[in-house]
Amino acid sequence: QVQLVESGGGLVQAGGSLRLSCAASGRTLSNYFMGWFRQAPGKERAFVASIRWSAGTTYYADSVKDQFTISRDDAKNTVYLQMNSLKPEDTAVYYCAARTVVSLSYSYWGQGTQVTVSS
Repeated sequence: QVQLVESGGGLVQAGGSLRLSCAASGRTLSNYFMGWFRQAPGKERAFVASIRWSAGTTYYADSVKDQFTISRDDAKNTVYLQMNSLKPEDTAVYYCAARTVVSLSYSYWGQGTQVTVSS
């Protein structure tokens, strides 16, 4: 089992920045992908970014490429999502998730953290 706890959400004006954190516990993450997803009101949950823990390889949705950066701190077992130049359309609940490198889907999810961008 992997437990995930997100933090760092909040209210920010358009053009501002936020950094989300996701602290993981329960397993060594060397064989995991860590991902960030978001769900806006009335929309389905969508992939934002992911990182393969061991190699640090990153992947991004086209909509956030060059705007968001995913990273990890191995010593803290924490993954981050740095979000810059935020827009009102980035408003959503952001979820952290984990899956093993051989899994096709994410098995572990955090509780989510609200990000609201005002215009």
